[in-house]
Amino acid sequence: MDNMGKQKFKKGLEELGYKISDIDENRLSIKHKITDGRFKNQEIEVGFEVPADFELNPPTGPHIKPRLLPIRPDGPDHNTRAHESENFGTEWEYLSRPIPNWPAKRTVKSYLKYIIHLLNTL
Repeated sequence: MDNMGKQKFKKGLEELGYKISDIDENRLSIKHKITDGRFKNQEIEVGFEVPADFELNPPTGPHIKPRLLPIRPDGPDHNTRAHESENFGTEWEYLSRPIPNWPAKRTVKSYLKYIIHLLNTL
């Protein structure tokens, strides 16, 4: 069965100029170079789990590879908290950072802007 949400998200990434890796099921990834912060110029892969009902709900994540933070689910703040990535594999880590105020945004561009900000502030 096709995941229409995944197809919408993929199309939005393509429109923003990204080359997408279609991993499986509801997972996509892109290459990204961090532009600011302590990981500036680090090239990573950013993975997304896209819900079937995207744009109603945003992707989870992000998942990143290589791991930039020690795995610490109880980290006290944004730049110390990271989880194992159960769905992408052991080389990845999961940063559970829900996008705020999704109902007002609901676009790939706004979601990616948020993710890029997160990565720049790790």
